[in-house]
Order: sequence, then C-alpha cells, then structure tokens
Amino acid sequence: MDWLERTAKLRQWTRSGTRAPHKPLLLLYALGRFQQDAAGELRYSAVEADLQRLLTEYGPPNRTTPAYPFHHLVSDGVWEVCTDRGPGSPGSGVRELRAAGAAGRLAPELRAALRREPALLGRMARVLLDLHFPPSLHGDLCESVGLELEPAETGQLAVSVRRGRDPRMREQVLTAYEYQCAFCGYDGRIGTVPVGLEAAHVRWWAFDGPDDVDNGLCLCSLHHKLFDKGVLGVGDGHRILVSQRFVGHSPAAREHVVALAGRPLIGPQPGAHPVAAIHRSWHTSQVFHGSPRPATAA
Repeated sequence: MDWLERTAKLRQWTRSGTRAPHKPLLLLYALGRFQQDAAGELRYSAVEADLQRLLTEYGPPNRTTPAYPFHHLVSDGVWEVCTDRGPGSPGSGVRELRAAGAAGRLAPELRAALRREPALLGRMARVLLDLHFPPSLHGDLCESVGLELEPAETGQLAVSVRRGRDPRMREQVLTAYEYQCAFCGYDGRIGTVPVGLEAAHVRWWAFDGPDDVDNGLCLCSLHHKLFDKGVLGVGDGHRILVSQRFVGHSPAAREHVVALAGRPLIGPQPGAHPVAAIHRSWHTSQVFHGSPRPATAA
C-alpha cells in the first residue's frame, strides 16, 4: 500500500478549480496530533473549534464545517471514526457527531506504518502541503497544526504525485515588474541582488496555475503572504482589492495594507503580459476573503 499515493489522491469535490481543502487540513491536523501523541484519538467535540479555525484561515472564502471531512475522510482509507456505541461514523452532521461522542484517528494500518517508518509522516505532510497550498503558507500551516518537519524527512515529492515547476518563472516575473512590488513599489537590494521580492502565483500552482508571467505578480514578502491569505486581491482594471475582514489600527497597517484599496498595480512594464482575467477571477472567488474595501482617498 503506497501511503504517499493515497495521500495525493484524496477524494475531493472539485469543479473548475474550486478549492476544497477540508480533507487535507484534517489529515494534516491528525498527523500533527499523532506526532505529539501516537496513541491519542480526536474527539470531534474537543477538536471542532481547532478544525473550524483551520478552515476559516486556510480554506475557501465560503462558510464550511469540519463535520464533512471528519465523516468522509474514512472513505480514503487513512482515517477511522468510532462513537460511544462502537465503530463507525454516525454521519456528516455536526449534531450527530457531537451527540454520538464521535472520535477519529488515523487508520490502524497507517498508524502501524508511521511507527515502522517515522519519516513517512513528514513525506505525507509534504504531499498535502505541496498539492493544496502555496509555499508561502506552509510554515504557518505547520505551526497551526503542530507539525514539526525536518527537511531530510520531506525531500522532493515523487514524480508520480507532482508536476514540474518552471524555474524560470521567478526571473521572468521579477523582470516584467522591474524588480519592484506590484502593490507597494518596494525594490530593496543587497548590492545587485534583490531581497524580499518574490514571484507570486495568482492562480495557485497547486490548482493548475501555470508558470506564466500573466499568472504572476512580483510582490514583497509581506504582500505575498497577505495575497495568499486572501487579505489582498486584484480586481477589475488591475486595481488592488483589500478585504473588509482585515483589521489593523496601527499606522503601519493603515499605510501598508488599508491604503492600498483601489490603487492600480505597479507594472508590468510595457510589452509584458498583465495578469490574465481568468487567473484574477479564480483568486477572487477561491482565495480573497469577504468584500473589498472602497478605494481610499488620495
């Protein structure tokens, strides 16, 4: 049984690039808890709040519930659920899971495999991270689920569960935007080497986003993270969207985030392809949270 392949092929509802990271988030959470207590189980009523926070922070903008993956992950062969009455899940309803005292944990065969080969846990986590989330969120997500991963454990994904990235994309995107953040204009360097500038995918690579300039933005590290977390977006006319859900009262928060609302992107230079409408639309529907703030006064 290839646990990496099974992890890569979790059954998920998908349509036109719609994000459905419910099962990956639950499995990451379960791996983190297994790493801390291999014999423990996850009682739904005790972990529901944790799982809801994960879905709110790393899931799609629409309202969702952790009850769905808690029940349905069983069908993927990596998870089991029992209740006060015995083995088996009572269903995907929140009330049923709470009332029945439902508890879940990794499937017995998987727990045995992880005990035999501890490095398997890190490789499974890497598959989930790489296939469902952008690199800018990996560290925060691991911290949120309590996972401690060693580089030697994770390594490269097997060819069978990944597609190659184009290593030229970063240079092409940074060149198109003349080595400055498209949101704030930051252009820091040490000598001739840019620092704190990154090539961001608009439509995530994990969701078939191409390694093309018209799917990229040159962003500083701060705005890249906020873009991938759904605080920032790009709307019609290539103007910056700032979520109404973002709260920041300090002068720095107002200057570096709130004041961006409605501003046009900086770049790309003439002759370079701007962000394609299809990629902007995907990010707005699948990543950006809430409604955009009105443009700020100049």
